Amino acid sequence: MKIRPVLVAAFAVAAMGLLAARAQVFRRNGIIWIIANGRPNKGTHELTEAKWPELKVVPFIRPYRVRNDIQTWFNDPAIFELIKSEYTRGGYVGIGEFHIYGKAADFDWVKKIVDFSVERNLYLHAHCDEEALIILFRHNPKARIVWAHTGFSVPPTRVAQLLDEHKDASWGELSYRGGITGGDGKLTSDWRGLFDRYSDRFLLGSDTWINERWFGYDTIFKEYRSWLAQIPPEQARRIASGNALQLFAVQARN
Repeated sequence: MKIRPVLVAAFAVAAMGLLAARAQVFRRNGIIWIIANGRPNKGTHELTEAKWPELKVVPFIRPYRVRNDIQTWFNDPAIFELIKSEYTRGGYVGIGEFHIYGKAADFDWVKKIVDFSVERNLYLHAHCDEEALIILFRHNPKARIVWAHTGFSVPPTRVAQLLDEHKDASWGELSYRGGITGGDGKLTSDWRGLFDRYSDRFLLGSDTWINERWFGYDTIFKEYRSWLAQIPPEQARRIASGNALQLFAVQARN
């Protein structure tokens, strides 16, 4: 079975530039669409303006100017202004990836951003723990959230509960997610069960936040294809491309 992935990719400043070389990596791995975000957002502008006919770019607004903003963005009114300013450029589909943990998600500026996303039909791409995820939905139940890394190590049973609680509003992105396969490379029973029930709720990701992730890109997708081949073809197609195409097809650029 040939898998043509749609990718959730976070482009950090260390990984920007050398667009032609990045394009070769995408082609080699059969990537057809990417969700792009970067610090600063100039990198995302470059990607959307590159006009690669074989690659669709879905731009998200990164709420960071410098790396230190990761620690403070959620209580910084200047970040809300940054988001509003970037949005006026047009074409944006979401906000994120952003990092938020625990009760830090309770700040008023976070609620303003969640409400802004709902009012403008934007997705949120949240790198967060379970507590913060719950708070984000409490701010506005109409929010639509791509959960970066699907909580890293949140137990599969709890992942299932959260997906049930937020139907048609939450999706799990799978880069760095632990426990999908065992030491032998075989899909674990817990994750086989999740994919049986929720194959329409997961997305692939690479999270190229440092250059080392680019160097290991082929391996990342070799591992994805290995476990995708262990589930029914219709489930694999949804996870590899169908879900992202359904979510973002109308708004995608290039």
